[in-house]
Amino acid sequence: MSEFAGLVAAVTGGASGIGAAVADLLADRGATVAVLDRTPAEGRHLAVTADVTAPMDEAMARVVGTLGSLDILVNCAGISAVGTVEDAADDEWQRCLDVNVVGIARASRAALPFLRGSKSGVIVNISSIAATAGLVNRAVYSATKGAVHALTLAMAADLVREGIRVVSVAPGTVDTPWVARLLAGADDPAEEKRKLAARQPTGRLVTADQVAEAVAYLASPRSGATTGTSLAVDGGMSGLRLVR
Repeated sequence: MSEFAGLVAAVTGGASGIGAAVADLLADRGATVAVLDRTPAEGRHLAVTADVTAPMDEAMARVVGTLGSLDILVNCAGISAVGTVEDAADDEWQRCLDVNVVGIARASRAALPFLRGSKSGVIVNISSIAATAGLVNRAVYSATKGAVHALTLAMAADLVREGIRVVSVAPGTVDTPWVARLLAGADDPAEEKRKLAARQPTGRLVTADQVAEAVAYLASPRSGATTGTSLAVDGGMSGLRLVR
């Protein structure tokens, strides 16, 4: 498939997990891809060292200076947090908001001058089912992803008349290195993984590749009529209520 031929994509948090899957899939479909990460690996994609908790202007300028243009920004960089509203100290709130919400703003702000020069400009934000469904022990994380959902809509409204689309993908529980680390610290990792899988009506964890497919669909020029929306990739978690 070559639907992204001639297009340049920048993927924050692209060194692992969902970001790595997105970078590889976009490249498979013809895009030239830059991975922006604190520890990007040299290899298939342009590796740009960047941290979304700091200004991103230099990193985006390097992408365009090396690859010639920018058409797609995928905001994958993010962190999680476990606990209730009582458990979280102020510094955890600030850290998660800084990465998950302000980080998207920093990357998008730095990318927009270049996206305005594209006929296929699009920003895809990685949100979460936690934005719209109450999950146990995820107060801080859920709040940040709710903000990502709202930010996506606001950005889409601001940019639609400039021809830049803004959309988001809301995964369920994804089988990523972060989830693996979470499970490793559990008293019974196998049982904890079973519980996480059971939250999805399908009974399975979402894969990073499945999230990447949704990102590619939304980022494609073929989806030119789609903006200001969130696509759930959650095994039915957001909409299904099964009687067992």
